Amino acid sequence: MTLLDAYQAVVCDLDGVVYRGPTAVDHAVEALQGCPLPVLYATNNASRTPEAVADHLVELGLEVGAADIVTSAQAGAHQLAGQLAPGSAVLAVGGEGVVRALEERGLRAVPVREARDPQARYTAVLQGYGPDLSAADLAEAAYAVHGGAVWVATNTDLTLPTDRGTAPGNGTLVAAVEAAVGQPPVVVGKPHAPLYLLCADRVHHAPSELLAVGDRLDTDIAGAVATGMDSLLVLTGVDSAVSLAAAPVALRPTYLAEDLRALHTAYRPAERDSDGWWECNGHRRRLVDGAWKVDGADASPIERLRAAMAAVHEALDAGDVDEQRARSLVSEVDDWH
Repeated sequence: MTLLDAYQAVVCDLDGVVYRGPTAVDHAVEALQGCPLPVLYATNNASRTPEAVADHLVELGLEVGAADIVTSAQAGAHQLAGQLAPGSAVLAVGGEGVVRALEERGLRAVPVREARDPQARYTAVLQGYGPDLSAADLAEAAYAVHGGAVWVATNTDLTLPTDRGTAPGNGTLVAAVEAAVGQPPVVVGKPHAPLYLLCADRVHHAPSELLAVGDRLDTDIAGAVATGMDSLLVLTGVDSAVSLAAAPVALRPTYLAEDLRALHTAYRPAERDSDGWWECNGHRRRLVDGAWKVDGADASPIERLRAAMAAVHEALDAGDVDEQRARSLVSEVDDWH
């Protein structure tokens, strides 16, 4: 039985899972192209339109269209459309993706660069990332919120990976507006539930029937946990096994794999036996006085890692090891790559 046999659809993150910048992650395209279930690609990046994201994936070799993409801008527009009257004026702070998402939901999007009338009033503000946003644009958002506009942020990722390194993300821009208005926005992107809930709504299944796939604990996995969706952490992007070792329960995935090939293979979880050993495919591990005891068969590297992770999380939750020791113990086993 494969992971896919237990679900009705897959919600897949993009950066670090499918691609890194312009380049596909190893094995990702083949695994996704061969997926027998519907796959939705969910991204916190609100600046690009679904068509632009789909075009990128097509260039990598995937057969996808705009309907397969779900952005945090769409989640924000969906949220506002449920609160506002059709045609309500919404200040669109961010890239083209924010404007398009609002228009698709029947709202009147006013691009922030066109919002220079001090007498203008906006029912809401949808703030997403835009590479050309200025201090004046953020000021317009603050003025609108001060004037009573509902404020929704697409996401609050503090950083944005680029081909030149790490840049400030939408979270830093949202924080600037928050400092000016003295209140936080409603946030719809990962790790909050609305983006994943929109995915479930699009494929007409309950969240529990979907599998979320991601590479970041604090967004992809936390969002799945918050939504009641099972999740798979792949070790191809931001977070490593050592990161996962010290993660609290709210950031722990249901499954752990090296890459997307795990979708198509029999998944062997770690299971605890009556003697306190954690076993995965015959490989057995337990902690005694904070050190490893190993027994049984020599399973694959990722199966050894699953057994070790389960034992470490058990010890961490019981207070038998601290976060630093948890990371150290897993680093001794993290040789799958």
